[in-house]
Amino acid sequence: MLTDFLLLMKQELLLVAIIFILVFIKLGSKERSNESLLNAINILLLINLIAGIFNSQTGTLFGDMFNTNQLFIFEKNILNFGVLIISLQSYDWLKKHKHLIEFYLLLLSALLGMFLMLSSNNLLMFYLALELSTIPIAALCNFDLEKRKSSEAAFKMIISSAFSSGLLLLGISFFYGTTGTLNFAEIPATLNGNALQIFSFVLLIAGFGFKISAVPFHLWTADVYEGSPISVTSFLSVISKGAVVFVLVSVLYKVFEPLSEYWYTILFLLSLLTMIIGNLFALRQQNMKRFLAFSSIAQVGFILIGISGQSLEGTASVVFFILIYILSNLAAFGVINLVSSKCDKESIGDYKGFYKSNPQLTWVLTIALFSLAGIPPTAGFFGKFFLLMAGAAKNNYLLITVAALNMVIALYYYLRVIKAMFMDANENPIEKIKIPFQPKLAMIICVAGIIILGIYSNCYQYIFSLIK
Repeated sequence: MLTDFLLLMKQELLLVAIIFILVFIKLGSKERSNESLLNAINILLLINLIAGIFNSQTGTLFGDMFNTNQLFIFEKNILNFGVLIISLQSYDWLKKHKHLIEFYLLLLSALLGMFLMLSSNNLLMFYLALELSTIPIAALCNFDLEKRKSSEAAFKMIISSAFSSGLLLLGISFFYGTTGTLNFAEIPATLNGNALQIFSFVLLIAGFGFKISAVPFHLWTADVYEGSPISVTSFLSVISKGAVVFVLVSVLYKVFEPLSEYWYTILFLLSLLTMIIGNLFALRQQNMKRFLAFSSIAQVGFILIGISGQSLEGTASVVFFILIYILSNLAAFGVINLVSSKCDKESIGDYKGFYKSNPQLTWVLTIALFSLAGIPPTAGFFGKFFLLMAGAAKNNYLLITVAALNMVIALYYYLRVIKAMFMDANENPIEKIKIPFQPKLAMIICVAGIIILGIYSNCYQYIFSLIK
């Protein structure tokens, strides 16, 4: 019994162990340099990732409130991988920060909440895990303590999160009133599509919409991304969003499948609005973090197309795309993080002539933007291709046509940044940046992943095999 508990909750327990180790280090009397702490933490995160891959077991715990299967294990490993990359990229910023351990305590606490949210098999447990994954992020947004924008970002994050959580909790309350159960396995048999259930479901979708920055629930995104430290922006952009997307797919397909005709219409409208508005606003941005914020909003529109396919292919395409999205976005944020840390520059105009002084970083950012734009042979092309194919299963050619047109718009604003780096002149260019080993390793992994996943197709097949 104890062995089953340890194996089923292995990934969660490993995170708890690392959190306790960091607490003991913080409470200890011996002073340690930030460099040595960062190296030790990155080793712990690597051990956590490797341990999560091997010897995993599936099953349920706590009266079926906690559930894990091979797909959930793979999704948690993707999130572990993303956090390790963010930690490596943050080396230059964190080595100068006086609250290094607190940063990781908050980061890993949020990740623990995401793991519990993925494995939750009960609406109440899901809500509690969601709160655990959200509240530490609000504190992280304020981690540039000397900057007013960082405080504003934290305030906007906590207000928007509280509002979305309130909508979600209200929807859960109404659902419990109409179904008499909070258990995921029991809810489908009680759904009959009455007016209160539909209203409750709309509240749930609104709560999810805030978390993934779907239009019209996206208004907080750009301001929070801009004001937060870049490492936190990276975490918000890929890890937090990826975890909620994973949960959304699972909940829609397994729990609310009887209401599929209603949520397909909702996803159809949300995907159209999210793609169009995200791309149009991205065209106007001059700050790199706001630029990637609206880019990430547009990417959510494509994800919703894949989810709307209501098929095994839809699930596989979403998980595959999130993996690619993590690699692509973190490669881009890795460059932006270094430039911001070394030169305190975040405007697109600052990147004019970037290739002349920093050719390696320019190529990393270029490959990342090509992947986000969906240009072959990068992995982003195949990620979007699989999403559109999954959405096309519903024979909704209007949605696919609009998505294709939006890819053209997206290509323009991604190429605008690439043009600035390679072709535009700059009287005061960014000086040559010395790349520390950890960020360089993170960028190499991301670029290699973008290229390999664009050529090697077995990853999608493996994800598909986990779902069957």
